[in-house]
Amino acid sequence: MADETALAAVVTAFAAGSGPVAVDAERASGYRYGQRAYLIQLRRAGAGTALIDPIACPDLAPLGAALADTEWVVHAATQDLPCLAEVGMRPARLFDTELAGRIAGFARVGLGPMTENVLGYSLAKEHSAVDWSTRPLPEPWLRYAALDVEVLVELRDALEQELEGQGKLGWALEEFAAIAAAPRPAPRVDPWRRTSGLHKVRRRRQLAAVRELWQSRDQAAQDRDVSPGRVLSDAAIVNAALAMPTSWQTLQAVQGFGPRVHRRQLEQWIAAIERARAIPEPQLPPAAAPHDGPPPPRAWAEKDPVAAARLSGARAAISELAEAHRLPPENLITPELVRRVSWDPPTEPTAPAVAGALRALGARQWQVELVAGAIATAFTTAREAAQ
Repeated sequence: MADETALAAVVTAFAAGSGPVAVDAERASGYRYGQRAYLIQLRRAGAGTALIDPIACPDLAPLGAALADTEWVVHAATQDLPCLAEVGMRPARLFDTELAGRIAGFARVGLGPMTENVLGYSLAKEHSAVDWSTRPLPEPWLRYAALDVEVLVELRDALEQELEGQGKLGWALEEFAAIAAAPRPAPRVDPWRRTSGLHKVRRRRQLAAVRELWQSRDQAAQDRDVSPGRVLSDAAIVNAALAMPTSWQTLQAVQGFGPRVHRRQLEQWIAAIERARAIPEPQLPPAAAPHDGPPPPRAWAEKDPVAAARLSGARAAISELAEAHRLPPENLITPELVRRVSWDPPTEPTAPAVAGALRALGARQWQVELVAGAIATAFTTAREAAQ
């Protein structure tokens, strides 16, 4: 579906459908700049399956409004919801089949393995890494994309029964509600610090070179609408920052550049390095990213041994609980919340006090009920051992 007339027909059909709506989106990660959707797939009982081209129809707010009161079934919702929101589609209620699989204790939670393990169907995945920005999309790709939503509602129903049988359905519903209600994430501070291999860069001026090269690459990628890694690899950025070459000829000798790189591009990267070289010392980026949370756990033993003992005890208790309940520790409670409450615990580490601290940090009620007592015990043990 790639025109407004067809979109209007889809809106009418899906508004008149019944039951949950299966939703999926295909991006062009690794090919195009950003994470926009290049294909959106929908399926609902009474409406059938629709494949929508969001490039030809960039405003899907009418469709989003038609499905406002409908439960969405999505696999790995946090991956797809941002690009769906960009075109005006936001769920009020959802069921995430990937997260349901995690909570139910499945070891492999990709859509293919989940469909095979739960429903006994094998999904073809040969087109999972194709360039979905291709136009026109080949017919085999479209058939592949349609299959992803064909099974989602059936998978949802089977997982709901599984969770109900394990006594975990309430946990999953709390998690789904939190995902649906979550605000859009704020832009990342200093995104250049996510450059792979940055740990090799120790000096602040070299960090400035990474930043300048990253920003120059990002702008070039945005201008060309290609993935940044296709403009320049992270490894090349780090190698250039470590070498700090002074001319395009010496840059050409750095691994990741070489004779195939055009002189004009080499001059662009040298200009970025020169900008880093010209930054006054006080304005160089700090060695570590600024943050408002606790220090890295590896530094706790030196900075605050009792806090390190609290964290160690809390982690052990959570691992034991997670194993007992057959779900990953990070789904039982977010590791960042454990670090924060371990670094800055309540004055009296009672279970109610720890529960209040966890709720204030954003933990869900089911998580608090399961872990607060165990964490409080770990904190008490650490304090007694220090006395």
